Amino acid sequence: MRYISSMLRLALLASLSLVAATLFAADKKPSDLTLRDLSGKKVQLRDYRGKIVVLNFWATSCGPCREEMPMLVEAAKAWAAKGVTFIAVSLDDDQTKKDIAAFIERYHVDFPVWSGASADDLDKLRMGEGIPDTAFLDENGVVFSRVLGEIHRPELDERLAWLTGDRKSAPPSALVRHM
Repeated sequence: MRYISSMLRLALLASLSLVAATLFAADKKPSDLTLRDLSGKKVQLRDYRGKIVVLNFWATSCGPCREEMPMLVEAAKAWAAKGVTFIAVSLDDDQTKKDIAAFIERYHVDFPVWSGASADDLDKLRMGEGIPDTAFLDENGVVFSRVLGEIHRPELDERLAWLTGDRKSAPPSALVRHM
């Protein structure tokens, strides 16, 4: 009887491990988005494979987005030497799209800016329902970490230090919620 219950426990453990491994593997697929840059040219996230990418979702009408953008601009300059690419992805709709250029100029955003993103794009990357949201992608295009809500510089630096370092220490939290 003990043998059978031990076997059942082992089988259950093996099944749970398989389910967990499958869910983990499903989350480790490379991410992709196809949007437009500000000149209207089609751009794809897959073109950035081989680079660490910070993908920030924002909108011109979003107060926290306006608060965090100067920090992101500063961080992009600081992390460029380590090969990190920042991309600003606007969720502005047809009515507010006209405000993107002024926003970019006001905050001196000099990294790629994409437009045309939607809630579906946030869902694809398992982001939050509000903005701002920031995803960190490794060189394979896999989302390594997400920050839902306004990101703070220590959170950004912690994730990028781990991604650009030897990755031998425990990784930072895969999900931070500020909403």
